[in-house]
Amino acid sequence: MWRVFVLILFFGLASCSERTPPAFRNTDISGAEFGRSLALKDHHGKPTSLADFQGKSVVIFFGYTSCPDVCPTTLARFAEVMKQLGSDADRVQVLFVTVDPERDTPEKLAAYVPWFNPSFIGLYGDMAATEAAAREFKVFFARSKGSAGMGYVIDHSAGAYVFDPAGKIRLYVKDDASVDAIVSDLKKLLHAAS
Repeated sequence: MWRVFVLILFFGLASCSERTPPAFRNTDISGAEFGRSLALKDHHGKPTSLADFQGKSVVIFFGYTSCPDVCPTTLARFAEVMKQLGSDADRVQVLFVTVDPERDTPEKLAAYVPWFNPSFIGLYGDMAATEAAAREFKVFFARSKGSAGMGYVIDHSAGAYVFDPAGKIRLYVKDDASVDAIVSDLKKLLHAAS
């Protein structure tokens, strides 16, 4: 009889020590083999990498300031996420990587990106650095002719990537993800690290 008790106790304790990974509402890409590095400049001209944000959950979105729809909508959504996070927002960094380095000067990024939230940072590089960052994150972008008076537009991937505070890529957030889903997932990442 005592052997049965010992076995039950052993298996019970073993199951308690296993941590169940959090169930995310956005796409879990933990362990992905991409998105490991980023080497660009921020909108103040300072060289910036992912390592600069250790201890924070990082959201990376690729876009451009002349984008007529997806980019401002996504930045507005993340601004609302920051509001709903409350004090947890201090542990989240949103990075907007331009895919239009020809038009998106540091001055333009500095005026545009923080307008959505003062903590948001715009990142840029020359075309070679932009293409390298896009390859690293498996982001598509291509220049195409715009409507009259618009010059050109850039077709680009529309989702965002989320890193946990330890600097590991964890989530892919589609461009139609709800604010509630993003807030829920960021809180899970932040509190798992606490």
